[in-house]
Amino acid sequence: MARFHDLTVTDIQKTIRDAVVVTLKPETAEAGAFDFTQGQYLTFRHDFDGEELRRSYSICAGKDDGVLQVGIKRVDGGAFSTWANEDLKVGDTLQAMSPMGTFHTPLDPGAARQYLGFAGGSGITPVLSILKTVLAREPKSAFTLVYANKGVNTIMFREELEDLKNLYMGRLNIIHVLETDAQEIDLFTGLVTEEKCGELFRHWIDIEAVDTAFICGPEPMMLGIAAALRAHGLEDGQIKFELFASAQPGRLKRRVVSKDAADSANQTAAAITLDGATQTVTMGKDSTILDAALQNAMDAPYACKAGVCSTCRCRVLEGEVEMVANHALEDYEVEKGYVLSCQSYPLTDRVVVDYDQ
Repeated sequence: MARFHDLTVTDIQKTIRDAVVVTLKPETAEAGAFDFTQGQYLTFRHDFDGEELRRSYSICAGKDDGVLQVGIKRVDGGAFSTWANEDLKVGDTLQAMSPMGTFHTPLDPGAARQYLGFAGGSGITPVLSILKTVLAREPKSAFTLVYANKGVNTIMFREELEDLKNLYMGRLNIIHVLETDAQEIDLFTGLVTEEKCGELFRHWIDIEAVDTAFICGPEPMMLGIAAALRAHGLEDGQIKFELFASAQPGRLKRRVVSKDAADSANQTAAAITLDGATQTVTMGKDSTILDAALQNAMDAPYACKAGVCSTCRCRVLEGEVEMVANHALEDYEVEKGYVLSCQSYPLTDRVVVDYDQ
């Protein structure tokens, strides 16, 4: 499951000063492993001075673009994003897992739907993949994009979005909301808040006609948008999230266990299935399932270790765990026993988990 594949960098283009679009090509025999669904992401790994880092970046290409591309925006202090923007070259090899993620809905060529997308900064990457695929594969559907940025010079894919707007005249509507650059319409200046969404729904967006909404951006922005969508009639099943940063508010602190109790009461026998093989390990209740697997030489999948992506998802078959943060799994997945192993601590003396399901 956690197998990484070699991808060759075939092109690198700047989209803004501190972001690049990287085009990748898998080996011919492994091309099928990268047949992505619009809105999915790739998890990369790279060695920095002996330390392996894993980072996830969303695919920005549409299904019919004929290429595999990700957008990587440089983050202050970010080793991988800085390296990708400054040192990565055409011809280099990157290692990545197959596409993952559930930030999408099934498409129907005969459907006539109204889609609404909200993106903040680099959150445009998966939304761009979705809107391009929707417009190409559902010719009767329309898409409205609300794109929030600090200023004009920070708008990723600005030219491409304008080209798409001209290509799909009447079917693609784009509203730019800029935090610092003043615009002719006051509503389009500032932050995208719950209140601003309410104004947009009253004057610019027919929210009652919207079938599905996609939101990708910083958590505070996403929470405000989601609240506005619900207040104006959308149900949770119509709202799709993709979180790329999280402060993890309310994350629980692990309970303190005395040293005397640590040798007995704080131990769990964890049976972990990965790639068809099951290994039973002894772990402390103050350790996550993922850390226990990695410490016992199991190549368990992971990326962010923050409960934001779903790369480390596994299913609990026996016993109980406490998942202290979840920004990736849907309610129905949790009900079926799926957890994010990077956020899951054992509560019982025995747990059985399966990464293969």
